[in-house]
Amino acid sequence: MYFKVRRMVDSVVALIMIVVLFPLMIALAIWIKTDSEGPIIFKQKRIGKNGIPYDMYKFRSMVQNAQNMGTGVFCFEGDPRVTKSGAFLRKTSLDELPQLLNIIKGEMSFVGPRPPVVGFFPEYSDLDEQYKIRFSVLPGITGLAQCIGRNELTWGEKVKYDNLYVAKVNKYGFFYDLKIWFLTIKRVFLMKDIAETQANKQKSQEELMQMVKRNEDN
Repeated sequence: MYFKVRRMVDSVVALIMIVVLFPLMIALAIWIKTDSEGPIIFKQKRIGKNGIPYDMYKFRSMVQNAQNMGTGVFCFEGDPRVTKSGAFLRKTSLDELPQLLNIIKGEMSFVGPRPPVVGFFPEYSDLDEQYKIRFSVLPGITGLAQCIGRNELTWGEKVKYDNLYVAKVNKYGFFYDLKIWFLTIKRVFLMKDIAETQANKQKSQEELMQMVKRNEDN
């Protein structure tokens, strides 16, 4: 019942936010467009609830076609692909604002596990059952893992916190989501752990391989 109510509330709140923040979003769109060549909105295939892929929207914070340059989906400190406007958007998390459209479309919620990139994360059907738990709820703009460590966590650590979130929200509902909101506000003001680290990249890749290998061994 909670998730059905949350879905309706999310849609209403997202619509109100789009109306209220529309002037800001227009200003950011103009800045992005004048700062570098390319589209204002960046679309990326992500893995959603029950492993169903969808297009997630963000304000573009990197040069056009950045995924096919340098370190691909990883973004490290001082990454030359990040634009001037993009650096500000990433620090303030304003690049996530277009995901309000994903919420209205029913593809995301305000709170939930962050959706992994299609092609980077293993196929949903190949995952061990314990790694599918995080996909049993809608992905979110923010989540427990992002409040704990954001990009300083490896994928294995993120999955652990995502699964914990699923267990807690099923037990406490709105009150646990409210806790995540307060933790998120604190995290955004700190503006920490925005970029990936080389150590995390290597460990995350090893953990992603183990997610599939464990399933194959069962």
